[in-house]
Amino acid sequence: MEKTSPYIGLRLFTVAVIVMLLSAGHQQVTGSQITCDPVQLSWCLQSIVSYLPPTKECCQKLKAQEPCLCQETSNPTFGGYLLLPGAQPVCAACNVTYPYCH
Repeated sequence: MEKTSPYIGLRLFTVAVIVMLLSAGHQQVTGSQITCDPVQLSWCLQSIVSYLPPTKECCQKLKAQEPCLCQETSNPTFGGYLLLPGAQPVCAACNVTYPYCH
C-alpha cells in the first residue's frame, strides 16, 4: 500500500483557497488612493497556515497591503487568516505591523 504525505491535504486545501480567493477577490481604494486588494494576501496563506517562513513575494504583497489590513480582517474571505496565530510571525518576518483593530 502506498503511503501519502500528511501535507498533501494541507497543500490541496491551500491551493483550493488560493483559487477561490483569486476568483472572488475585489479591490477597494482607500482615501489616500492605496488600492486595497485582499487577494494579494493569498501570497502569504501557505506561510500563515503552515508556519513556514514567508517568501519575498509574500512580504512585498503584505507590505503593500499594510494600510488595508484592519479593513481586510473583516473580509469574509481573508479575515480569518489574518486572525490565525501564524499571521503574527509572518507580519513580523516581513516587517509589517500586525493589525490590532478595534
